[in-house]
Amino acid sequence: MLHGKSFIAGAPLADSARTFHAVSPLTGDRLEPAFHEVGAAEVDRALILAEEAFTIYGHAPAEKRAALLEKIGEEIMALGDDLLQRAHFETGLPLARLTGERGRTVGQLGLFAALVREGSWCDARIDTALPDRQPLPRPDLRRMLAPLGPVAVFGSSNFPLAFSVAGGDTASALAAGNPVIVKAHRAHPGTSEMVAQAVVRAVAACHLPAGVFAMLHGSGAEMGTALVRHPLTRAAGFTGSRTAGRALFDAAAARPDPIPVFAEMSSLNPVFLLPGALRERSAQIVEGLKNSVTMGVGQFCTKPGLVFGIGGSDFERFAENFAAAMRTAPPGTMLTAGICRAFHEGLTTMERVPGVVALGVSDTAPDAAKTHGEPVVFATDAENFLGQPTLHEEVFGPYTLLVDAPGFPDLVRLARRLEGQLTATIHGTDEDLAEAGVLLAALQRRAGRIVVNGFPTGVEVCPAMHHGGPYPATTDERFTSVGTAAIQRFARPVCLQNLPASALPAELLDANPRGLMRLINGQLTRDAVA
Repeated sequence: MLHGKSFIAGAPLADSARTFHAVSPLTGDRLEPAFHEVGAAEVDRALILAEEAFTIYGHAPAEKRAALLEKIGEEIMALGDDLLQRAHFETGLPLARLTGERGRTVGQLGLFAALVREGSWCDARIDTALPDRQPLPRPDLRRMLAPLGPVAVFGSSNFPLAFSVAGGDTASALAAGNPVIVKAHRAHPGTSEMVAQAVVRAVAACHLPAGVFAMLHGSGAEMGTALVRHPLTRAAGFTGSRTAGRALFDAAAARPDPIPVFAEMSSLNPVFLLPGALRERSAQIVEGLKNSVTMGVGQFCTKPGLVFGIGGSDFERFAENFAAAMRTAPPGTMLTAGICRAFHEGLTTMERVPGVVALGVSDTAPDAAKTHGEPVVFATDAENFLGQPTLHEEVFGPYTLLVDAPGFPDLVRLARRLEGQLTATIHGTDEDLAEAGVLLAALQRRAGRIVVNGFPTGVEVCPAMHHGGPYPATTDERFTSVGTAAIQRFARPVCLQNLPASALPAELLDANPRGLMRLINGQLTRDAVA
């Protein structure tokens, strides 16, 4: 049963005067119940209780944090198909996609639980005292990563489970020992409430302070600003538009004590097609690229929005075949009417750019009542692309732009002129790739993940994944929002000098009771300090 209320410290809040409803993109119908917005006073209360909870949760044993993450996963699964149905009506995403996303969400909670139990993520380093060293003795120095404090998390529209209330930002922040305040996304508030109930039950079952978690409904700009400007907030995680992410980043930077905002915002995910690959497997590339561009109605942050190739007969045939394939692809329901409207406005903007040609549009007309987005492919040449800044902007939806270049040096020049990206892809034969070192080097400067002979949509949740990139893909290219390294966003190093053993955390004790991999006097080992 949904009640449409926010949660602070495990309890639903009272009704408020300001309400809103979710609207199903499938039908345009308003979904019950009404959701009650809260404001700055509730943000303040949530953060005060989170700070109080941090004094306990920030020092909780690793097993306590791991158990909480696993319990959240169990409670999400206990919601059953009701959760998937609500998410389906609120987002238009197919049930099969949502089932997989639920599995990913629960899986990454388990992944962080295992990371916390193993413990070496805290990067413990010990340099033992050298009292007899000349000319000066060395003190005993012990360093490890420690939690920051309350973290604000902003739900994402395109992943109502995996990047939302109990998604990767929440999981990694909780794993590091931080309380979390989630700003629920207005496009799927019912889904958010159901998952929030699961988290509240898990916190209670693990006998942790209720202030460890809060979930708030409210207007985006007002609540977002209140969350990042509050003096008790220590960091924020965000996935969404460049405009909103940059606004949060700027608000956090303008504080008397600036805090980090880890925002994933905008990426075109360029694909470079080298000549040998087009000669050998053009048909396979056409099909794979079409599927990648249209997957999830083009609403993945890793959708390829740019395709570069060397002009000539092979690239011309590829462009013709790719346009034909896109024409056969049907429209799909986009996440919200606003996203659908922005998609079509983006198409109109691109059509008006001089030198841009529409190569192919879905043969099936979109249904405005179902917030349909139709697959579209445009084309231009390298010089026009370089001279038109508008063509470097993201169009969120099933759209991509083909760009033909005179030769390989021009591909390198194009790569160097790109903004920061989450991914960059190269398709080539072994011979192509052997000669493409300069292109690969250029792309490594521009993207956080390089894909070879594949497609960027689909992000594996594993320790080696990096989901981030130079601005504007993210606000800090050193960090990832997917994979176990995401925990590092919400921790900071603390060095303890000459503390007695009775005051040290278990991770830094001589005996190494947790069996961690530690750096002892410059050597990595699981051994106790000699």
